[in-house]
Amino acid sequence: MAALALVATTALAACGGPRTVTQPVEGGFVGSVAADEPRAAQIAHDVLARGGNAADAATALGLALSVTLPSRASLGSGGACLAWRPGDATGQAFVFVPPAGAGNAAGADRPAAVPMLARGLFLLQLRYGSVDLNGLFLPARDLALHGVPVSGLLASDLAVVQNALLADEKARAIFTKSDGSVLGTDDLLVQTRLAGALERMRTAGVGDLYGGSLGQVFVTGANTAGGALDIQDLRSALATVQTPLTARAGGVDLSFLPPPADGGLGMALLYLAGGQGVRAEQVVAGWRSQHGGKTMNVADAQALLDSGHAPAGGGLAALPASTSYVVTDRTGETVACALSMNNLFGTGRIAGSTGIVLAASPARRPQPLLAAGIAHVGTQQFRAAAAASGQNVAADTAAIALHSAVAGVRPEVTQGVGRANSVSCPAGLPGNAQSCFAWTDPRGTGLALPVGH
Repeated sequence: MAALALVATTALAACGGPRTVTQPVEGGFVGSVAADEPRAAQIAHDVLARGGNAADAATALGLALSVTLPSRASLGSGGACLAWRPGDATGQAFVFVPPAGAGNAAGADRPAAVPMLARGLFLLQLRYGSVDLNGLFLPARDLALHGVPVSGLLASDLAVVQNALLADEKARAIFTKSDGSVLGTDDLLVQTRLAGALERMRTAGVGDLYGGSLGQVFVTGANTAGGALDIQDLRSALATVQTPLTARAGGVDLSFLPPPADGGLGMALLYLAGGQGVRAEQVVAGWRSQHGGKTMNVADAQALLDSGHAPAGGGLAALPASTSYVVTDRTGETVACALSMNNLFGTGRIAGSTGIVLAASPARRPQPLLAAGIAHVGTQQFRAAAAASGQNVAADTAAIALHSAVAGVRPEVTQGVGRANSVSCPAGLPGNAQSCFAWTDPRGTGLALPVGH
C-alpha cells in the first residue's frame, strides 16, 4: 500500500498545527461524505481529495470521531460498518459490537465494554482500503493534541450528562473550562493523553491496544475506574466479517447490516414495505420474545427477510444513543457505519492515562439498533446508502433515508429523535458523478460534502 503521509497535515485549521500539503489534491468529484459531526466529516473528505478511497476515509472518520464525539464513539466504543464496491455481489459487513468483559457480572462498580472501534476499523481498512493505516491515525491524533472546537452535538450531549460525568476527576479535567463549567459549543477540547494513545497505535499497531503495553495500561486504568476488564477480554474480542442481509426491490439490489446489528433487519423490512407497517424495534422485540430474548443469527434473519413476515412485538427498553456516517468515493466504493458507546459517554469514566472514554457494558445496558444499508445495481453501480442514529427509531429513520436516497430526493424526516445520513447517486456511480449528493439531517449539527443540487 502507498503511504498516506498526505493526511498528516490535513487536520483542519482548528487544530492549530501546520497545514503543509505533501501531495496534490485530486480535481473534480472525489466522493461524498455525510456524518453527524462536521470536523470528522471534513477529515474524511480530505482523505478522498488526496487519493484515499471510501474505506480509507471511513476509517479516518471513525478515528476522528473518537476525538470529536467521545460521547458516542470513543476508542472504547464499537459498532458495525457495511462496505460495497463495484465488482461485489453483496459487499461485506464488519461487525464489531463491543462485548461485555468476563468479569462484568461480578459486582463491578461501572462495568465497561471491551473496546472494539479500532479493531473494527482496522479490519474494514484491511479488506477495502488502499493506503497504509498508520497515516489515517494522524488527523485524529492531531485533533486530540492541538484541540478541536466542541460541536453542537457534543455540547448537547455534555449538557445532558454533565452532573454525572463531571463527578469523575479524569473526565472533569477533560470536559470542563478553567472556571469549572462544562465545555460548550466552540470551546476548545484538548485531549493530550488520548493523542498519546492514538500515536502509540499508529506506531506500534492496533494490536498494541489488545495485547501489548497499551492494552495493559488500558486495563489497569479501566479497572481503577470500576470497569472490570482484563487483558484476555481484549485479546479474545475480535471483529468479524459477515455476509450482509440482502433483498431486491424497484430494480436495485440492497445490502443491510446483519445481526448482531439487529437494526439492519428492521431497516430492511421497513424499506421493502415503503416505510409503512410495524416499527423496526417491534420487529426485533417480536423476534426476541419468540426466541427467549436471544439475538437472531444471520441465516434466520435472512429467511425472515425473504419471507416478508415481520413478527410483531411490544417494544424494547430505552436504547442508547449512537452516531452514523456514510462515505462514497469516485469509483462507487461505499462505506456506511453506525457506532455506539452503549450509553452517552459510556460509563462516564476514563481508562487511566490512555484518555479513552469507557463504553458501557452490554451486561448492564441494552444493545442499540445499529442500522445501515447500501443500494446498488448488480455488481456494477452504486446508487444510494444511508445510516442513522436515534435510539429506538434509528432503524426506521435509516429506512426512510435510504428509500429517499434511492429515489434521488432528500428524506422527509421531520420529527422524532432519529438523525440520518445518506448519499444518493440516482444516475449511478461510477460514471454519473454530477447526479450525486450527500445529505445530513438539518435538525442536527452534522455535515454533508458535497451537498450538490
